[in-house]
Amino acid sequence: MAERLALIDYGAGNLHSVENALRAAGARDIAVTADPRVVLAADRIVLPGVGAFTACMSALSAIPGMVDALEQRVRREGHPFLGVCVGMQLMADTGEEFGGHPGLGWIPGTVARLEPADPAARVPHMGWNDVVPVTPHPVIVPGEAYFLHSFAFRPTEPRDLAATTDHGGTVTAAVARDNLVGVQFHPEKSQAYGLALLTRFLEWRP
Repeated sequence: MAERLALIDYGAGNLHSVENALRAAGARDIAVTADPRVVLAADRIVLPGVGAFTACMSALSAIPGMVDALEQRVRREGHPFLGVCVGMQLMADTGEEFGGHPGLGWIPGTVARLEPADPAARVPHMGWNDVVPVTPHPVIVPGEAYFLHSFAFRPTEPRDLAATTDHGGTVTAAVARDNLVGVQFHPEKSQAYGLALLTRFLEWRP
């Protein structure tokens, strides 16, 4: 029986590009959804995100029952979850953009503004950069991916840091814990590397 993948639509993601990339990576049954009931029946869940942490968290929370459905299906039942860009950042405890605001609190840490030590490294961080694995993970491998962000996840516990990149200093490229994985870069814009990563996510059995 084919797996059902829920791609969360909360008005804060490049949904069509992410959906197309997931199909190219091998997903067959994708529900682009804002319905918590669909999330509760999904085998895998992807949370995209573009924009500000606070606005994205507010939009996600504004869908009645959505955060509870994610907590149930992802946290309590352990289904594979992928957060992309701001969707990854929302896994943190807190985001500092426009003041401190709570996230989902799934992986301890804070999302803070990039402050490159090298003045030549501009913010936002935009373009292709190496992904360097730190903690072995079946979804995250070395390669080059496309980044576009001004804030970055700073995990509290070193074991949750899956990969880094360099932008005037070390920056989190991926986090992972149990059935959760999140990437700061955009797989849907990362060509062959991004599609291969999505394929590994679809095959992952945490």
